[in-house]
Amino acid sequence: MNIYLFIILFSLIGTCLLGIISRQLNRKALSPDLPDEFSETFDADKYRKSQEYTKAGIGFENLSSICSTLLTVVFIILGGFNTLDLWAAGFGYGEIVTGLIFFAGLAILSDIISLPFSLYGTFVLEEKFGFNKTDLKTFIIDKLKGYLLGGIIGGIILSGVLLFFNATGAFAWLWCWVFTVFITLGIQYIAPTWILPLFNKFTPLEDGELKEKIEQFAATNGFELSGIYMIDGSKRSTKANAYFTGFGKKKRIALFDTLIESLSTDEIVAVLAHEVGHCKLGHIRKMILMSIINTGIVFLLMSFFLGNRELFAAFKMEQISVHAGLIFFALLYTPVSVVLSIFSNIRSRRHEFEADDFAAQTTGDPSMLISALKKLSASNLSNLTPHPFYVWLEYSHPPVLTRIKNLRAQK
Repeated sequence: MNIYLFIILFSLIGTCLLGIISRQLNRKALSPDLPDEFSETFDADKYRKSQEYTKAGIGFENLSSICSTLLTVVFIILGGFNTLDLWAAGFGYGEIVTGLIFFAGLAILSDIISLPFSLYGTFVLEEKFGFNKTDLKTFIIDKLKGYLLGGIIGGIILSGVLLFFNATGAFAWLWCWVFTVFITLGIQYIAPTWILPLFNKFTPLEDGELKEKIEQFAATNGFELSGIYMIDGSKRSTKANAYFTGFGKKKRIALFDTLIESLSTDEIVAVLAHEVGHCKLGHIRKMILMSIINTGIVFLLMSFFLGNRELFAAFKMEQISVHAGLIFFALLYTPVSVVLSIFSNIRSRRHEFEADDFAAQTTGDPSMLISALKKLSASNLSNLTPHPFYVWLEYSHPPVLTRIKNLRAQK
């Protein structure tokens, strides 16, 4: 067997099996006994419902993973990439346009495969447990907007990458790196003003106690804001959230209307203090820097494989092209990506603890963040007893009980 084909198939199947094993361990770790910490937040029915939600999610993820992996393996073995490449080349355009047609065809095929799972997850699974507020019209419009944005942004990035790899020789990877970073940072800068409002309505937070306390906290801690907004998260889900968008002078606080409805003013300030902590402690800068470094390394490694005949032979390709090489390298890179994601999650969990500590110290009252975490866990039907291996493999945040224990140590 072609060594590249063996590595790719082994990686795809191995990643799928690893996910199934970790999820099954997570299922077995579910405890029938409600942790004492949550005795005032969860009643027996809600705790039972949270475990049923976890079990249903595990079954759904296993099925989705198995189907997508199986279809990908079959597509590779049957020479699907070659068929798609010949179809794209049949239009008679140059390398860049042909590459864009190739990626568009691949994206459409991928979306056709994922669509039934997306529909089931939204309108059956989330609906069953009372989370879904999305109607079919909103779902379709979101899809169309996603296609439009993906076509524009993805088209720009892919056109540049294809152009540089076809025209700039040995240092093509460097040009691709600089170009991609420039576009990505530009998107983050304009996203709060031009992109995110396409999906949600951003309403300036009304004057009142909540706005005053948020502004007071931000001013006290030297955190500059361009605005505080409430977004209509309830349009799609009952789950609550809050986040910052943009950077520099474009930083915005976005509060889901569901969050405002479910938490007290002091609890919301504590949640935002946690998010401010990420900014003040440099977590966002570090994340962006690591992403930039990783992108450069990926492009450098990619440059060594784009013309590799053995790699293309693994996919039964009749001709070598940059656009197909990008996909093949991404598949070959799968095991490295899995390992890097584990280390990224470890770093992210450490950052979450640090942001929790920041919130506890700057608000002077860790109990408010503890209370908020409990309420959010209850409203989102969170799994309170995840398996350590699943946490290590998948969690970007520490388990809520671990976070609460850490916060209680701040008193």
